[in-house]
Amino acid sequence: MDIKKAKIDEPTLMKYVSRSVGSSPKRIHSQFGLLGSNRMDSLDKKLYCRADTIDLKNWGLQLEKHLAKALSNERKGGSKMEEWEIDLGRLDIKNVIAHGTYGSVYKGIYDDQDVAVKVLDWGEDDHATTAKTSTLRASFQQEISVWHKLDHPNVTKFIGASMGTTDLKIPSKNDPNLHQNPVPSRACCVVVEYLPGGTLKKFLIKNSRKKLPFKTVVQLALDLSRGLSYLHSKKIVHRDLKTENMMLDANKTLKIVDFGVARVEAQNPRDMTGVTGTLGYMAPEVLEGKPYNRKCDVYSFGICLWEIYCCDMPYADLSFAEASSAVVHQFTSSIPKCCPSSFASILKKCWDMNPEKRPEMEEVVKLLEAIDTGKGGGMIPEDQAVGCFCFYGGRHGT
Repeated sequence: MDIKKAKIDEPTLMKYVSRSVGSSPKRIHSQFGLLGSNRMDSLDKKLYCRADTIDLKNWGLQLEKHLAKALSNERKGGSKMEEWEIDLGRLDIKNVIAHGTYGSVYKGIYDDQDVAVKVLDWGEDDHATTAKTSTLRASFQQEISVWHKLDHPNVTKFIGASMGTTDLKIPSKNDPNLHQNPVPSRACCVVVEYLPGGTLKKFLIKNSRKKLPFKTVVQLALDLSRGLSYLHSKKIVHRDLKTENMMLDANKTLKIVDFGVARVEAQNPRDMTGVTGTLGYMAPEVLEGKPYNRKCDVYSFGICLWEIYCCDMPYADLSFAEASSAVVHQFTSSIPKCCPSSFASILKKCWDMNPEKRPEMEEVVKLLEAIDTGKGGGMIPEDQAVGCFCFYGGRHGT
């Protein structure tokens, strides 16, 4: 078989090969099998090499990475990358798994690991309002500043992020929902571990009729309390704790997600004010716009605890105004008659209207660890196939 010779322009070869591969002229000669004299300066202006001796695949990959890095640095004005910035060349986005008001969540692969990619769209610079752009950028930076330093088995693992990129490659085919949320031309993205179990809320809805075994209830409560205790130990207030912001892995281990409104706890409580969170989970002091601290998360935790035990939604029968009034006037969701006193006691402590009387999450962890699940105490008696007698004749127990 005849070997064809590939003619390569010397400046091009030296510019891209030597820079991307990081080789000296002498090393290039040995790698690419240059024909003729061993001295580079004795060659003609045209260099020749045997095409069958070139590792084109490896060369191409290295060149692509080199150029991608160069373009990234150029786009950032040569500034140094942040420690949390992700290499988009190693990210492969597969398909969309959820849509939101300001973006979408995709499943992808990063370094052979399944990941979830939250893409936020803060709009075109010439079309988006300054307020919207500023709000989304601030939310993104807040989420990254909180998330990238966390490391706990009950907090979703942060992989990396990219800010204001135009290089995000999102597939559009086989996505019937894409027309509702067009791919932004300039977006930021947060990449975290992919959790196949979905949200805790969907899991509870799925079990709304048969309910959960008490052992499972306590385990989920422990996962949540440990994750929240860890956040509080880092002086972080989540401020939007709800079952929608909790995910389950393949082993049904619960992990806290979404730190878009989380904040480092201020030393002065008056520095933390304003209505933040989701109605039904918000502590009274937050709903009323009063100063608050990490104890607002404890109240939200209590609502989540009730929801896990009952596999039901808090204040589902009430309107927005009624639910707001219910929270302020201590009309918390009723505790079912079948709820063990040890578990009910934790609920009541977390629901206390006085933030100072609510327990620290470290204490809640110990209280949950002390519960004996071997005696039952779940929503379903052993001889009852489906449903919960606590809700017969009315939505709540007394």
